[in-house]
Amino acid sequence: MKETLMDILCCPLDKQELELKEIREDDGEVLEGQLTCTECGTEYPINDGIPNLLPPDMRE
Repeated sequence: MKETLMDILCCPLDKQELELKEIREDDGEVLEGQLTCTECGTEYPINDGIPNLLPPDMRE
């Protein structure tokens, strides 16, 4: 996931901003990390450079 996506991503539950926590990065791209809603605190994982923005109850 490119960090520039942070300008357009928002929490799918309440449409608030997301905060990025990088775990693994390569050449300006976040490969592993976590997005956290600044309002409701819901966490969304980033795996293999792909953010999973499904609500927690819809993830396996």
